[in-house]
Amino acid sequence: MAASRPLSRFWEWGKNIVCVGRNYADHAKEMQSAVPSEPVLFLKPSTAYAPEGSPILMPAYSRNLHHELELGVVMGKRGHAVPEAQAMDYVAGYALCLDMTARDVQDECKKKGLPWTLAKSFTTSCPVSAFVPKEKVPDPHNLKLWLKVNGELRQEGETSSMIFTIPYIISYISKIMALEEGDVILTGTPKGVGPVEVNDEIQAGIHGVVSMRFKVERPEY
Repeated sequence: MAASRPLSRFWEWGKNIVCVGRNYADHAKEMQSAVPSEPVLFLKPSTAYAPEGSPILMPAYSRNLHHELELGVVMGKRGHAVPEAQAMDYVAGYALCLDMTARDVQDECKKKGLPWTLAKSFTTSCPVSAFVPKEKVPDPHNLKLWLKVNGELRQEGETSSMIFTIPYIISYISKIMALEEGDVILTGTPKGVGPVEVNDEIQAGIHGVVSMRFKVERPEY
């Protein structure tokens, strides 16, 4: 790893953000969606990153922006067709992430059978916490996630409830596309997703590990 590309600032140089949809059964239920038999994948561009200290920008074309709280897995080295049994060797660490979603736009995309790009991939649609080295998370499938909006608890979930485990997800994705150092995998959201408005404050955390805070703002364009 080059000194100019520290994993602690993965959002500055990491290329790919691969997201897993509907990886918690209770979220699939609240979205009135079927529980998937294999991972549902979509992508965000690297310009979606919003590190703590920068705002979440409300897309001008949306009137219903939702928060989705997710554990992010940060890759530590390149992997292609990674065996599930070796997948965790490719993990450098974790970050708490938000999959900000223009829900009204996504609903229209679903009705028309269109991709979710407009709903999921806008600038600042992936707020991220500080990088958490793998050594600080003995078991990523035993974490408690939480999110508050203006001090009100909105989301709580446990990573033990994931439908597809992190090793399975890494192996599955890497058989489709090579994963590279600095790439991030968003592993799905628990139930409790909901709307935010301009000037709302979002606080979120992994219990005992990391927390973050963001303000929702209107873009200047």
